[in-house]
Amino acid sequence: MPATLYSRLGGYDTIATFATKLIAQMQSDSVLRRFWTNRCADWNARERQHLINYLVQETGGQMYYTGREMALAHEGLQITEVDWQRFIEIVSRVAGELGVSAMERGEVIAFLDRLKGDIVTS
Repeated sequence: MPATLYSRLGGYDTIATFATKLIAQMQSDSVLRRFWTNRCADWNARERQHLINYLVQETGGQMYYTGREMALAHEGLQITEVDWQRFIEIVSRVAGELGVSAMERGEVIAFLDRLKGDIVTS
């Protein structure tokens, strides 16, 4: 049986580091930082843990995501194609910084592309 994407990415610790770096870079990005305006530290911490749980579950790890479905979680945010492309750039950069191979990065991007229709609304 082939190894899961979860294990090939490096397991929980790598995914948690990825989520932490991803959110930090999006929060400081000139295009995406508006999505974190006026949010408290507790909200940001819960969002980070939801992201970790979701990524672990969806890549084959042993976590259970209890958050909302993607369409509902992103409803009303008016996420544009420009926002999406910037997000994908940051995902790719952070994955590269963590030493994720091109093959696994491609799998992550393909997985995210399947979610795009539920997230990009304008």
